[in-house]
Amino acid sequence: MPDAPSPVFRPDSRPADSLRPVRITPGFVAMAEGSVLIETGNTRVLCNASVEQGVPAWLRNSGRGWVTAEYGMLPRATLTRTPREAERGKIGGRTHEIQRLIGRSLRSVVDMKALGERTVILDCDVLQADGGTRTAAISGAAVALAIALQKLVAAGTLKASPLRQMVAATSVGIVDGNVLLDLCYEEDSRATVDMNVVMLANGGLVETQATAEKDFYSRAQLNEMLDYAEKGIHQLLAAQQSAILAAL
Repeated sequence: MPDAPSPVFRPDSRPADSLRPVRITPGFVAMAEGSVLIETGNTRVLCNASVEQGVPAWLRNSGRGWVTAEYGMLPRATLTRTPREAERGKIGGRTHEIQRLIGRSLRSVVDMKALGERTVILDCDVLQADGGTRTAAISGAAVALAIALQKLVAAGTLKASPLRQMVAATSVGIVDGNVLLDLCYEEDSRATVDMNVVMLANGGLVETQATAEKDFYSRAQLNEMLDYAEKGIHQLLAAQQSAILAAL
């Protein structure tokens, strides 16, 4: 059986089911069709959306569009300098996995037929990492995507936005036997279970990734983690809407 929970003490004194402070700043980069800086506690991710004509070869003449993502971490986003992946000559496995996760999450909310043969590229660059960079990237990129698509509508390029609904993501885990929402790095490094949840505005789940690092978790704990994640994502969705309205 898992160990009995220890008293909850978080580095920033948050309740177990609370997010870190969230701030989404639209228009952070003027040149991109959609741009936001998302800050969740001390994690900061710059998300830029670029719209390009054309689609990958396997989609040509299909009348359908494509949404994809690239993810990177600046050398001093972490406590010690991490060399740029370009220096190594190839993208690492973790980066590739995160890029695919972001892309899948955003494609789940876009009507590709309504987008037409255009590609939207979401560049997510981690400026500062303190846990939850991939989930922050998804939540921020969704806002950048929404802003970019609204600009196409405003320009008369599209009749309506192909974005069917919003999507957001957060992390949740078990630390010292306690379920905690939105783990910072200090908590994440000690977690026995780590979970990322990607959820739609209508409550549908796009992705759930739960891994026991040191011990197993029960079905009851899984349900509790999902409940915490759902509560946090509702708050993130509200922050996203505020940022989109501020950008209009």
